[in-house]
Amino acid sequence: MPATSLFHIAIKTGKPDATRRFYEQVFGMTEAPRPPFEFPGYWMQLSTPYGGSIFHVYTGPAALGNDGRVPVGSGAIDHIALSAHGFAETRARCRALGVPYRERSVPGFPLWQLFAYDPNGIQFELNFHSAFEAREGVAVDPDNFIKAGLEWFDPQAYRQFETA
Repeated sequence: MPATSLFHIAIKTGKPDATRRFYEQVFGMTEAPRPPFEFPGYWMQLSTPYGGSIFHVYTGPAALGNDGRVPVGSGAIDHIALSAHGFAETRARCRALGVPYRERSVPGFPLWQLFAYDPNGIQFELNFHSAFEAREGVAVDPDNFIKAGLEWFDPQAYRQFETA
């Protein structure tokens, strides 16, 4: 039996409130019902017609690694890619919130991409199909182009999400 789709992504965090606010304010996600597990956390879902809990965020003792600390960054996973819509609006929201991002168009494919880190140092790639995007005034900024292998996570840029 083959795998058929992505079910969810589990994210450990020592900054649960900042992570929730970031996913709400930058990605437009909403909190979803979560079973009463024995450890703290929450589920965030994408804003799609199908709904679906996709990010299972947890914290507290269950989020600790073998060294007793909550891991930061993506480790061997370079990034998590999501489909999205509203390229210009998302870019404007990142600018307004002061969230560092990088962008690019995919050679030979009708995709525009926007890359951003969350408060935990996990890199996300948002993919916008250009056929469904308003083209007026939208162009990928060559001075803000993503460069493969270059890490640019700056924890200071996410401090704003740590307080309500």
